[in-house]
Amino acid sequence: MKAAIVAQAGQNAPVLGDFEAPVAGADEAIVQVDAAAISPLVRARAAGTHYSSRGQFPFVAGVDGVGRLDDGRRVAFALPRAPYGSMAERVPVPLAHIVPLPDGLDAVAAAALINPGMSSWAALTERARLARGETVLINGATGAAGSLAVQVARHLGAARVIATGRNQAALAALGADATILLDGDGDALETQFKAEFARGIDVVIDYLWGPSAERLLIAGAKAGPDAVPIRFVQVGSVGGGEINLPGAVLRSSAIELMGSGIGSIPLARLVASIGGVLGAAASDGFTLPARAMPLAEVAKAWALERERVVLTL
Repeated sequence: MKAAIVAQAGQNAPVLGDFEAPVAGADEAIVQVDAAAISPLVRARAAGTHYSSRGQFPFVAGVDGVGRLDDGRRVAFALPRAPYGSMAERVPVPLAHIVPLPDGLDAVAAAALINPGMSSWAALTERARLARGETVLINGATGAAGSLAVQVARHLGAARVIATGRNQAALAALGADATILLDGDGDALETQFKAEFARGIDVVIDYLWGPSAERLLIAGAKAGPDAVPIRFVQVGSVGGGEINLPGAVLRSSAIELMGSGIGSIPLARLVASIGGVLGAAASDGFTLPARAMPLAEVAKAWALERERVVLTL
């Protein structure tokens, strides 16, 4: 069968080639793939830089997608059995990693939503345990996952959503209750953060880490009410892989620092998050801009790093 194959570490992009067709194992199903998105997770796994990378070659790129079972049912899926990935004609997937695709939801639109939607839904429901009426700050809200997190937070009942990002126009388009531009002035940024924490923030969903996360944590410790928990959920590290965190930040506050991703949430519940966000997308009209390209153009699609590309089969 045709597939996007990663043959060795350091390969610039997967190469279209022939890969052995899968046979379903126990508690698995074969999914005939219709669409699979190139997400940052897919890129990092292919490059071998993601913490969940296996380092075994060759393998098929892709971690999630949309397709059909042999009986014709439309489904979404995640984390196929290695070395198979979603960027192939057929893929073996554990039954526990498959959810029904809501009626009326387009395959390309759904594939674009799966990874960022799973990320935001799981962070807000499984880790933050967001309650209706709470206030959420999304740090890094102008990326795909962050912008979707704004919509998901609203859907889940957040009373107030604050968004941060580096693009003023993109921030303004989010429809958040308040926005903070990450313009590089650390002291001024911390002052803005403190004003919002003084008003009340229950949950922070952080897609950036790095300097902005440092300032958020320090501001929360300084300005948040004493003994009132602030659930800080770390999801991505676009802004940097490390921070300098004074111990006093944790001693002097009720900040609850946690991560959300593969390994922090049982896989069954992580996959259930896909069903949650796709159901919400069908009812509320969640969407992300995406460009559809055929699997045969995987090398060309891989080079479009500034676009969300969905490969179709």
